[in-house]
Amino acid sequence: MKTHTALFHLSLLSTATAFLLAAAIATPTTYSDNSKAVEFIRTRCKATLYPELCYTSLSVYANTIQQSLGRLARVAVAISLATARNMTSYVAELSRHAEYGAAPLTAAALHDCFSTFSDAIDQIRGSLRQMGKMKTGESFRFQMSNVQTWMSAALTSEETCTDGFEDVADGVVKSEVCDRAGNVKKFTSNALALVNSYVSQETNS
Repeated sequence: MKTHTALFHLSLLSTATAFLLAAAIATPTTYSDNSKAVEFIRTRCKATLYPELCYTSLSVYANTIQQSLGRLARVAVAISLATARNMTSYVAELSRHAEYGAAPLTAAALHDCFSTFSDAIDQIRGSLRQMGKMKTGESFRFQMSNVQTWMSAALTSEETCTDGFEDVADGVVKSEVCDRAGNVKKFTSNALALVNSYVSQETNS
């Protein structure tokens, strides 16, 4: 399990690299001391359901995020996308080797899980793209309303995956898929919470 977790995080970091490098290049100011940025991330992560996961996954990008709630939310969404992509690849591999005759319920659940996570990827990708072309005023409210809707829908899609395993007998496949899906849901939940915080800050300021 520890090996799987390590590989998961390594793959996650690789998948998110392109976005995060682009964000870093676009950052107008850099600081030699990131302590304020790290503390900013720690404080903002308290608004999420999984603050420790939030902090550990985002603090490594403190130089990019600095003290910008918008950047924090955007990086969180990018990481959510990376985790969902990893999950989809994992389920696709399992589904290719599923025994449809011997274990039809498991095979069907894997197929449905792949489908729902594919939906989640589309929804999170749409959110990230929308956040990449933010405007101000009413346009901002409309755009971020879309992001909130899509991220919420992505979380529902991810939850649907585990729901599909309710009738599947307990075993390694069910346990692994549900555990991994549960981990992905935490990232998406945190991203949505930070998006909501960002919207609240910008619309109430």
